[in-house]
Amino acid sequence: MKDVKKVKGDTLNGPSPLVYIPLLLWTAFMGAMLFYIFGASLSVPRDVFTGKVFKYETGFHFENYVTAWTTQKLYAYFINSLIYAVVACAGALLIASPAAYVLSRCKFRGNELIKRILILVMSIPTILIVLPIYGTLVKLDMKGRIPLCIVYICVRVPYTTVFLLNFFESISKTYEEAAAIDGCTDLQTFVRIALPMVRPAMTTITLFNFLNVLNEYFIALLLITDQAATSLGVGLTSIVSALMYSSNYPAIFAAVVIVMMPSILIYCFTSRKIMYGGMGGGIKG
Repeated sequence: MKDVKKVKGDTLNGPSPLVYIPLLLWTAFMGAMLFYIFGASLSVPRDVFTGKVFKYETGFHFENYVTAWTTQKLYAYFINSLIYAVVACAGALLIASPAAYVLSRCKFRGNELIKRILILVMSIPTILIVLPIYGTLVKLDMKGRIPLCIVYICVRVPYTTVFLLNFFESISKTYEEAAAIDGCTDLQTFVRIALPMVRPAMTTITLFNFLNVLNEYFIALLLITDQAATSLGVGLTSIVSALMYSSNYPAIFAAVVIVMMPSILIYCFTSRKIMYGGMGGGIKG
């Protein structure tokens, strides 16, 4: 009985505090890096080279952000990536949401095979399929914004479908039976009943896809040859290369801060929705 009580006590007290040490060390390291980057973005090159970043002997230099945003045309790269992300998110949802609904509700020959293929495709790293896709597009003489958006949509569809599949399966079929009694067609049931019920999941997966496309680098590097259509990740590399020749490191740090801000702000304001949407699939409605 003593052993049983001891086990119960240990279970109630939770895991040992030692488990959190690696997480705390990682958080402290990342926090220190972010703090230094932000501090350096307001300094001058001399302070960066002499290690006096946080002294600000000449004041705060917000013109570094103007240099990165306007002079280096970071705003243009940001707009391009914003367009790619919105189109990719909309396209992925338009394809994946009805596909996930059909796979979760319609039992037909090959249903399980399609699910397994989607999971298998998810397990393949994107970098392994980019080069074959690039070779195919080159043979078809397709480059630019439209092919890039198509590739982004195709890459995000398997993960989006599998993610939504779990949520559609958690919805009780009594809702659909009630809708059928009221005279709703399958399409009306999908649009008016199923989609509103998985809205938290759609919000979560849209945020994941948005951040993934917004910060994507390798695919855009291969498919975009026009400077005017350059994405944020590729544009940041160009800005770093250009500013390094003039040793304007504070402007480089300012550009990095600007690129990081969308991800940080989205997580800060939507973290609750992300966690709620990620856990909702296990609840049977």
